[in-house]
Amino acid sequence: MASSSTVRCRVNGHPHDLVSVRDRGLAYGDGLFETIRVVNGRATLLERHLSRLGRGMSVLRIELSLPLLRSELEAAAVELGEGLLKLMVTRGEAGRGYAMPASAEPTRILQLLPPPEYPAAHRLKGVRLFPCATRLAHQPLLAGLKHLNRLEQVLARSEWQDSGHAEGLMCDMAGHPVEGTMSNLLLRLDGRWVTPDLRHCGVRGVMRDYLMDQLAAEGEPVLERSVTLDELLACDELVCCNSVFGVWPVVGLGDRKWAVGPGARRLQVFSEQVLS
Repeated sequence: MASSSTVRCRVNGHPHDLVSVRDRGLAYGDGLFETIRVVNGRATLLERHLSRLGRGMSVLRIELSLPLLRSELEAAAVELGEGLLKLMVTRGEAGRGYAMPASAEPTRILQLLPPPEYPAAHRLKGVRLFPCATRLAHQPLLAGLKHLNRLEQVLARSEWQDSGHAEGLMCDMAGHPVEGTMSNLLLRLDGRWVTPDLRHCGVRGVMRDYLMDQLAAEGEPVLERSVTLDELLACDELVCCNSVFGVWPVVGLGDRKWAVGPGARRLQVFSEQVLS
């Protein structure tokens, strides 16, 4: 029976906060998730979230109706008003073993959460990045997806506890910058915007894609390519972005310091058009 705390959580469309110990999301991280900002009863960037979820379900071969998910998310956004929706989709319940069960029914878990409390200074004055030692492994089959296995990010985030760093820089096994622990990176280099490519690892962020489309529409396409640490340290501006907080200018990484530049402010205008 659902507890009194389940009024802000749904499991398969019903008020509940419990899932089976046989669920493959728990056993193997066999699933996907999306975290969606809700503003004035509206799930922001919803079509982009559903598109990424659809790509992930295709790769993992999880069959679930996107129109059903859209309907549930839209209704939950109206109920919530302001805050976050966290949707998890797993393959469902099955017995022991890695083999994909032939008849598993996917589990959908939807949490209705309060708005995040990030300091306004992160947006106005910028943030420092912690140089994480934890590396991202290459796995092209999963690259770009927001799957449930986030152990690399968990380990990276455990590397700092101080309030002087709001985010961490994560590199791949070759030492090339890829992303933050919870965000994507865009850097202003040689007069244009560049973002690390995500063919081998990393999450293809919804806000990253949105910003790239906005810049392309204004005649300034973003170059996706491998970026070296030296290039990142030499860039004129650096920002991190995600679909919850929008865009934070980066003002420090180790001994390197940056000023908050006009490029970062321009990207913030784009993000605030959909998050406010």
